[in-house]
Amino acid sequence: MSALPQALQAHLESGATTLCRCWAVARTDGVVLGFTDHDVALSFEGVTFRPEAGLSAQAIEQTTGLAVDNTEALGVLSGEAISEADVLAGRYDGAQVTAWLVNWREVEQRVVLFAGTIGEIRRAGGAFQAELRGLAEALGQPRGRVYQRPCSAVLGDAACGVDLDRPGYAFTGPVEEVRDGRVFEFAELAGFAERWFEKGRLVMRSGAAAGLAGVVKNDRLRDGRRVIELWEALRAPVAAGDELRLEAGCDRRLETCRLKFGNVVNYRGFPAIPGEDWQMSVPRRDGANDGGSLSA
Repeated sequence: MSALPQALQAHLESGATTLCRCWAVARTDGVVLGFTDHDVALSFEGVTFRPEAGLSAQAIEQTTGLAVDNTEALGVLSGEAISEADVLAGRYDGAQVTAWLVNWREVEQRVVLFAGTIGEIRRAGGAFQAELRGLAEALGQPRGRVYQRPCSAVLGDAACGVDLDRPGYAFTGPVEEVRDGRVFEFAELAGFAERWFEKGRLVMRSGAAAGLAGVVKNDRLRDGRRVIELWEALRAPVAAGDELRLEAGCDRRLETCRLKFGNVVNYRGFPAIPGEDWQMSVPRRDGANDGGSLSA
């Protein structure tokens, strides 16, 4: 929790308080929702916090040091606030959460109680229970580079540097035919070679599944049709005519980086690193034994 502002500290010491809690949930698709346990709506920091969602929070576990702060939020699945369809679609996975203690008479008197992200969400009986993970959770993630043959960058990120908005790297257009939210068929995708989008992303731009994305498993030509198959079905309905974006795929090999993207200068792998068979190598009398690269 942040240090108490002087005005809020004075209010707490007055002996008669008018306090409530407010939560802001910022989803990864840009939607921001506000909730409060007060009986009327409150507004601050550009967010309106509404009471009708029935959201409440359990006690926050906070510790000193780098231990992870955790809490849980409980609420009702309602179409006006948090819908079951959005939860199932994963729109709240990894959403940013900020919780305040607020003087509802003077909302300028407030302090942040918790800041973090949504973790596991469980639902039952028309309600949900969301695990909230503190900011220290991110410190437990692996950092640094790994010595491996494949590239460690993600296609299009800062380390990779490839601009996926360049012509020839992505396709944007309407859905022609879809099965089970996982298999997409097109009459043709002119200008894109077979398997061009394999290991790439499919991102929905409109419709009920707008904002959702999937990883392409297969990109094949079958009976004159272009068939794009995802590893997992999108968790929201997709209809013909909805707009999507297909991004080129990368298998993280040096040859692909050179021939498909012309981006060897930013390759983040180590293609010449010895494999497991190196452990069985023995000294030789003949040949070049100068300590140079074995891949030259």
